[in-house]
Amino acid sequence: MGTEEVIAIIDRIIEEHKTLSQRLQDFEQVANGAEALTGFAKASELFAPGRFEEGEGLKAFKQLLDTITEGIHAHFGREEGALLTAVEEHGDRETSSTLHSLLVKHKELNDRLAHSNDDVAKLLDGGLSSQIWHAYTQDMRAYVVHTRQLFETHVASESGIVAHVAQ
Repeated sequence: MGTEEVIAIIDRIIEEHKTLSQRLQDFEQVANGAEALTGFAKASELFAPGRFEEGEGLKAFKQLLDTITEGIHAHFGREEGALLTAVEEHGDRETSSTLHSLLVKHKELNDRLAHSNDDVAKLLDGGLSSQIWHAYTQDMRAYVVHTRQLFETHVASESGIVAHVAQ
């Protein structure tokens, strides 16, 4: 792999980190908005268990989650493939080892996305009582916030490695 290819891979990973961070912030805002709005009459109508409108809001939420998940899976594939190859060929042993350690975190992050997807499916099922549904949305919101924080920490760590290899 030539130097130009390595730089192109690194540039793409950096841009993807920026895009994924923004999408995760958008996702958190949707989760926060849905949770915050549940206290208002209009939101209660939109998110009342068993109502058609609730399903529409959750479907939009699920579409955003699906988009994020698809983008992250593709991004992780590039990091675990092309970026790892570039670091192994052009980086030092310490950088390669650090990247390997970070790539192990991908499973945890993928598992968190799958968990969020399961939560949305349970909410879309419509079988939860109102109290359970509202408690579930509170828990889901906190989980989404924490997931975004984990992703941001992960991105920052990977960005440091990418910047080091780019030098």
